[in-house]
Amino acid sequence: MGQSNMVGMGDLSGGSVGWGPALLKLALSVYEGAYSASADYDTMTPVSTTELPGIGVLKPTPATGGRTCVVRGQIQMKTAAVCELSPGHAGSSYNIMVIDGTEVYRREVGKEPVRKPFRFEEGKTYPFRVVYLTSELNGAGWYRRMDVPGTLETLVKDQKKYPFLVDDRGEWAVRRDVYYYDARTKHGGFLSATANNGRSIGPELGFGFVMGQLFEEPVLILKSCIGNRSLGWDLLPPGSERYQAEVTERSGQKVTKVFAGYRDRPDSWVMDRNQGLATKPPPWVDKKTGKPVDWYAGKQYDDDMANAKAALANLAKIHPDYQGQGLEIAGFVWWQGHKDHMNAVHAGRYEQNLARLIPSLRKDYNAPNAKFVLATGCGNPGRTGLGLQVAEAQLAIADARKHPEFAGNVSAVDSRDLWREADVSPKNQGYHYNRNAETFLEVGLRLGGAMAELLGKF
Repeated sequence: MGQSNMVGMGDLSGGSVGWGPALLKLALSVYEGAYSASADYDTMTPVSTTELPGIGVLKPTPATGGRTCVVRGQIQMKTAAVCELSPGHAGSSYNIMVIDGTEVYRREVGKEPVRKPFRFEEGKTYPFRVVYLTSELNGAGWYRRMDVPGTLETLVKDQKKYPFLVDDRGEWAVRRDVYYYDARTKHGGFLSATANNGRSIGPELGFGFVMGQLFEEPVLILKSCIGNRSLGWDLLPPGSERYQAEVTERSGQKVTKVFAGYRDRPDSWVMDRNQGLATKPPPWVDKKTGKPVDWYAGKQYDDDMANAKAALANLAKIHPDYQGQGLEIAGFVWWQGHKDHMNAVHAGRYEQNLARLIPSLRKDYNAPNAKFVLATGCGNPGRTGLGLQVAEAQLAIADARKHPEFAGNVSAVDSRDLWREADVSPKNQGYHYNRNAETFLEVGLRLGGAMAELLGKF
């Protein structure tokens, strides 16, 4: 459970880009006869050669039936880049592409493509050739940068880090002993770098690989979370009672407010001194529509619980290897806190709310012995101000002197040192840790290590 970073914001790749202006001086040559692997099309005389305004404008045409089509031209990248190329689309994706004498793509009919990344120098022009193995010539194609700083592809396939994430063919490794399922989106698959959504990773990747190594039994990683949620409001656990706190309004005036207990709404309201915590909350309506707001303290907790329980109840339909043999809820993983550090009252209540969350989860899942691990936020937000207050509360929950009830069954890992700056990351998004995949992977590995220790596996 958690919020947006637990959902997964570590970029898998730099994304795909259409051919666009990267291709120059294009020409289509047509040769007699179907494609032959032994033919040297560079020395053969074509039936015809036609200049092309762009490779994307090619259309399938019966005139090429029974003949072999070859597109030649030049390719130029404005910046230095390592790219993986995907020429063609649908039927025309069956082709062989060579850049400056190096085969970078081959997809024979009925087979999957084989790609070899190519390193481009800034502004340098390279000759290329695409030999089509079918008569389809729609020409669409794209390339993907493999060296965008901080993406998982760059870390693993270019910088050769985390080799356990790829198989012997260089493809993303798939753990068939660990199944990942997002209960909110109802999406699942055996654990791999693409299991989350094919575009980004969360801590489930590193955590799941650790769990897969520890257990002989199949492992289920079940996730239910969404972004922009606070423990002091959206995820407030059952049993949380109203409390009062003094706050400073924008006008500078200090007022005492009642803050919502579980299932109260809105999140706070001005307290009547005579009524105290029994002060009745005002109607909470949408300012634009005038309709009641359909939210309350703890609603996200309830929604996450409902989603997860629905998944467990239908596990035989979700997990391809589950045959009703039973399951054990071994632990909980929590990565959250960003929204709470934007509210002084919620930050001050974080430790107290967390201390209620843990037994609430164990009770609602009927898993009294399940272990609980959490990670702090990453980087500077956890080092100063309210962010520091939240981080200290998160670490305190695993301090046996402060919380003896959690000794040996709760662990907190400090991940503030896993921050990666924007210049070595895909994007400048501090609230998503600049979408740096290494940050998300390392957080997951640390959470996995902490869980392993609690389970007595280390």
